Amino acid sequence: MIPRIDLSNTQLDIRRDFAITARARQPGPPRRVDGMTLGLVTMTADAPHGGEVHPDGDEALLVISGRLRVIGDSFPDAPVELGPGEGCVIPRGEWHVVQVIEPATFLHATPGPNGDHRAKGAAR
Repeated sequence: MIPRIDLSNTQLDIRRDFAITARARQPGPPRRVDGMTLGLVTMTADAPHGGEVHPDGDEALLVISGRLRVIGDSFPDAPVELGPGEGCVIPRGEWHVVQVIEPATFLHATPGPNGDHRAKGAAR
């Protein structure tokens, strides 16, 4: 039997051996795995942190609805704005922040197991 998965409350962990397990989504940043975490996120306000970084690999974002702005530390004057059907790949090791232009739902593929967040207002 192929199980149905509701991505509104579930994340998928894709391990390096390509085994996939589903787990309930918890508040806050996803628990990182040695591989990728795939999830569907709805944002109505800017990220609650001042940036994040993924040293293990590139992160992919794909907007389903709404509009987002992604700002990277190495290109702060050239943010990318994304609407429905658009996405971006954030390079490994790039500190970045996601801002909401209009409430948005997006799919992310986030590498792990390492990563970090910084407090809002922290120096870049």
